Amino acid sequence: MVLRANALGDFIFCLPALQALRETFAEAEIVLLGRAWHQEYLQDRPGPVDRVVVVPSYPGISEREGYVRDERELSEFFTKMEAEQFDIAFQMHGGGRNSNPFLLRLAAKLTVGLKTPDATALDISIPYIYYFNETLRYLEVVGRVGAKTKDIEPQIVVTAKDIAEAKSIVNNFDCKPVAIIHPGASDIKRRWPGKKFAAIADFLVELGYHVCITGLTWEREIVDAVITNVISKDSVQDLSGKLSLGGTSGLLSFSDIIISNDTGPLHLARALRIPTVGIFWFANVITASAMTTTLHRNLLSFAMSCPLCGTSSLKFHEHPSLCTHNTSLVSEITVDDVKNSISELIDVKRTHLLSAFM
Repeated sequence: MVLRANALGDFIFCLPALQALRETFAEAEIVLLGRAWHQEYLQDRPGPVDRVVVVPSYPGISEREGYVRDERELSEFFTKMEAEQFDIAFQMHGGGRNSNPFLLRLAAKLTVGLKTPDATALDISIPYIYYFNETLRYLEVVGRVGAKTKDIEPQIVVTAKDIAEAKSIVNNFDCKPVAIIHPGASDIKRRWPGKKFAAIADFLVELGYHVCITGLTWEREIVDAVITNVISKDSVQDLSGKLSLGGTSGLLSFSDIIISNDTGPLHLARALRIPTVGIFWFANVITASAMTTTLHRNLLSFAMSCPLCGTSSLKFHEHPSLCTHNTSLVSEITVDDVKNSISELIDVKRTHLLSAFM
């Protein structure tokens, strides 16, 4: 059993560790304790996970807006999980302050996972150090029981259903190469300005791309900040809120490049081996960087403090209440920086195509 009940990018980072478990324990059933979206997305999708169990609302793990602790629901859940008789339970859900007590209630024969100094110990505990690459972090966790894999890059399988959904909605009648712009991110500090994304959309149109702007329903305002500033509106398609996660996977699979903030769709594209330009606050690239550079570029903002109050940005993850200003930490990255990275990746792809025919 693997506890990993959070967002898309977080799931992508743990895929190599899940693959290591599959390769090492080929006969074992791998059960992911995740969220409803994991269950929907992974159903009938080839991969290392055999089954998803949705975690009920639990403090520090999966509480929803308006959350009220339901002891009866939790008691029923843990009774069912004890009946599973898990041989090994892995905690890949943060430093363990909330998740380690949760994991211990599953009554697995062996518990393995991450631990901050203030968290409850497991049978095998691995120190949780915030500034460390996430993919390597989880490989270290499963490595403590001998699980290994040769491929440390995350991989996702796209299904025919994914591609059919995407192709049913993309209006690329001229069969142009497809470029994706994803301007959203859950944290405003990781969002590049909409006007700059609009300039990149126009640049891609000039290069001959059919440009799609993606986003979730709640990101409507963020997408509008791009669309309203695009000059070449007839060549840019707004797909915000129009695709499921499977459909987004399908779209990315036949795209030629994505330009995105540091957020789920960027990391999904990287798992699909699609060329990417990622916009990062410099400290976040330590935890979220791709494992290779041939197809991927990370553009870094070195903002050391909040531009409004001067609070050190390096302290935000430890003490988020120190600064409550909703302002970007990545706006200093220039449009030319992104254009240059796009041009580099186009040259890389052209070189690969030429070498394939030699």
